[in-house]
Amino acid sequence: MAGALSLSQFPVRGSVSLPKRRIPRRSFCIRGMSEISSTFSVSTQQEEPTSNASSVTIAPPPNFKPPEPKRFAIRPDKTSEVFGALLPLLFRFATGVFVSGYSFSIVSKDEIPPDEYALELNGVTIKETAKLGPRPEKPIEIYEFETCPFCRKVREIVAILDLDVLFYPCPRNGPNFRQKVLEMGGKLQFPYMVDPNTGASMYESDDIIRYLVDKYGDGNVPLSLSLGFLTTLTAGLGMLSRISKGTTYTPAKFPPKPLKLWAYGGSPFCKLVREVLVELELPHLLVCCARGSPKRNILYQKTGTFQVFDFSNPYTGIEMFESAEIIEYLRATYALQ
Repeated sequence: MAGALSLSQFPVRGSVSLPKRRIPRRSFCIRGMSEISSTFSVSTQQEEPTSNASSVTIAPPPNFKPPEPKRFAIRPDKTSEVFGALLPLLFRFATGVFVSGYSFSIVSKDEIPPDEYALELNGVTIKETAKLGPRPEKPIEIYEFETCPFCRKVREIVAILDLDVLFYPCPRNGPNFRQKVLEMGGKLQFPYMVDPNTGASMYESDDIIRYLVDKYGDGNVPLSLSLGFLTTLTAGLGMLSRISKGTTYTPAKFPPKPLKLWAYGGSPFCKLVREVLVELELPHLLVCCARGSPKRNILYQKTGTFQVFDFSNPYTGIEMFESAEIIEYLRATYALQ
């Protein structure tokens, strides 16, 4: 080992070599779920979803073919959107990009097995690790929407703690989950968290953050999330460039089960896809895989590459990478024309 360094919230910078394998891609992974159906039914057991599209057949566009994974690149027609989605990351000083206790070590390439994920920078092999707290048996459930600064704060702590979360999008005029929040908590306020592992439920982003770090972290709230009004202000300012995205409901087919995403909120590519998921009110299990997460290696072993965004649908058998194409697929498959 040539050296080691530990950081918490600041990104590693440098030019990136792009070998055939071990490429840290900037996208995310979405997958239709069957194994969390019991969790899904618990949160919606009071009544069936009110969407009038719940019985509509879900199918991809005719003759649809998933695109092949590509080396990291921004599609020319999406450049302005990506830079707009990057603004929150700059205002929030990369909060949510690194898992708690993140550290990296420079190692020999021979020390990394062929089936293990590692970062490569200019021919240097870097092994990333983190220090995680207790793991919840069941995913935390959070009701929220994309452009709420208080919701963003909670998404950031979820990434830092490397928690899997079942997100129920609550866009304005959404027919399904906003009413659930009112029934469960008595207020139409977001974010709203339910922990099925303990029975705890609560509003207020700061209370949720404190609860999660006490229960599943080391008890310490990161500095960037403990600055009160300044934290909320920077979270809000970062959203100005895309303030209308991920806010209002677009009539859509309602999926029988939540989708599944391998993602982390700090990526602008992930943000663009989440905006559409929220607008279509598609419930989704977020498998967090920020820098340092051991789940990066799980995804790498599963797919043979690391690209956070890989999409699959259990009803059609379609699996795909590339955030821009996934956005088009989601709209074509779920939005009501």
